[in-house]
Amino acid sequence: MAEVFVLALWIGLLFNATPGAVFSESLRRGVRGGFRPAFAVQVGSLAGDAAWALLGLAGVGAVFTVPALRVPLTVAGCLLLAWLGVTALRDAAFPRTGPSVQDERVHPGRGAITVGAAMSLGNPWNVVYWSGAAGAVSAVLGDDAGPASLAVFFAGFMTSSLAWCFVAAGLIAVLRRALPPPAVRVLEAACGLALLAFAALLASRLAT
Repeated sequence: MAEVFVLALWIGLLFNATPGAVFSESLRRGVRGGFRPAFAVQVGSLAGDAAWALLGLAGVGAVFTVPALRVPLTVAGCLLLAWLGVTALRDAAFPRTGPSVQDERVHPGRGAITVGAAMSLGNPWNVVYWSGAAGAVSAVLGDDAGPASLAVFFAGFMTSSLAWCFVAAGLIAVLRRALPPPAVRVLEAACGLALLAFAALLASRLAT
């Protein structure tokens, strides 16, 4: 079982460290609010990943490849990413002031967990990844593969993913302290463009 746990740690690191929409949103919120909002987005995404992981490892992930379920989820995910992208561009061009900004400073993680979870759950292609992960565990263990080994794999992946949440949010917080305000606005705009690009990429999968 130890080799399955270590395998899951490495796969979790590769899965989470690959730049994507979640990291873009974490970066966008983190350069404005610091560690807590960046961490909240990461943890929210982890909750969504956990849901897809349980479905994929349980062998029921194929249900979500059915167009009747996959298409609405994908469309919702595209709309969410596009909205976040437009919001980032708006905030970069016209920085907000007033009570809403003060509220974010007092409660910097408010809503970020929900956004992170929605971003992950809005990408049903994640379940394809997890269905493949179940096959990888079976390939490693052979005849010894079973529910217990899949549970160990899930635990290893979640451990690695939670550790990455701290690392990513910490790095973003350090970057925030090093950037002058104009650079923050440029980076926020770049995150907005990245989110729009990820929305277009996700939408392109509807044709496959």
